[in-house]
Amino acid sequence: MSVPLAEHEQWMRRALALADRAENEGEVPIGAVLVRDGQLLGEGWNQVISAQDPTAHAEIVAMRDAASVAGNYRLPGSTLYVTLEPCTMCAGAMIHARVELLVFAAREPKAGVVCSTCSLLDEPRYNHRVSWQEGVLAEESSARLQAFFQSRR
Repeated sequence: MSVPLAEHEQWMRRALALADRAENEGEVPIGAVLVRDGQLLGEGWNQVISAQDPTAHAEIVAMRDAASVAGNYRLPGSTLYVTLEPCTMCAGAMIHARVELLVFAAREPKAGVVCSTCSLLDEPRYNHRVSWQEGVLAEESSARLQAFFQSRR
């Protein structure tokens, strides 16, 4: 799947706007959008506190939204844009949903499982492979997260 950088940046900017929404709601500023064939299927932002749901990560919320729109829990041919490298739960959900491509902005050195702590999406034993790309608007995402956590200290 060859997508121009400008298109990746367009969708990541939307995810960053959702990260801002999360922050405005007192959540960690992470946003995600799921796209297929150039069309938005679903979007989400961190809602673990407001929803009182430990699974309400931005990626999960976006995939739930997309699955509802698509009428199917499988999302083949889709791209998930997220402002931070996913955790184990979110990576597993992407595999089960058959997401084709993950594009994330910043690495998560403590809990990211795409390339920071391990390479879960490259694990050969899974029955589906999610391709991935990192670094799209990484500095903007990192700056939001750093400012958020500095304000909490």
